[in-house]
Amino acid sequence: MSDLNGALRVLSPVSGTALSLDTVPDPVFSQSMVGPGVAVHPEPGQEGGQESQHEAVAPIAGTLVKLHPHAYVVMAADNRRGVLVHLGIDTVQLAGEGFTLLAEEGTEVEAGTPVIRWSPGAVAAAGKPSVVPVVALDGEPGSLSELAAGAVEPGEALFVWE
Repeated sequence: MSDLNGALRVLSPVSGTALSLDTVPDPVFSQSMVGPGVAVHPEPGQEGGQESQHEAVAPIAGTLVKLHPHAYVVMAADNRRGVLVHLGIDTVQLAGEGFTLLAEEGTEVEAGTPVIRWSPGAVAAAGKPSVVPVVALDGEPGSLSELAAGAVEPGEALFVWE
């Protein structure tokens, strides 16, 4: 969703607790090497236990330009801003196990469109952090405002990208 001044409202792709990106146990994210953002720490026990499946949804409307079992990028309609959602840390090592693609690369999505089904509890059980970095790719330091903190649900605002 864009508002009149061109700011992009980025929504949470998952439920959990929104915290600073510097809480992510990976310097690529914690040091904002790929851009600023917010980390969402899912509650593994939500919705029926450790193995419960969750849908990770598109954080903005746009084109799904990259899609991997553990991560995806949605490019905004302005073709200038892409938002990365990374489901867990080092989850590429799981080779797609525990992740189900619900969309196809190259498709247009609305904010809130389900993209991947996954289990944060299964990620944690595999010894990987289940935190979900949501990153404004190549965003300038200080370009984000209204950063969420505390409990968030899919579709609730995480930050505004100016």
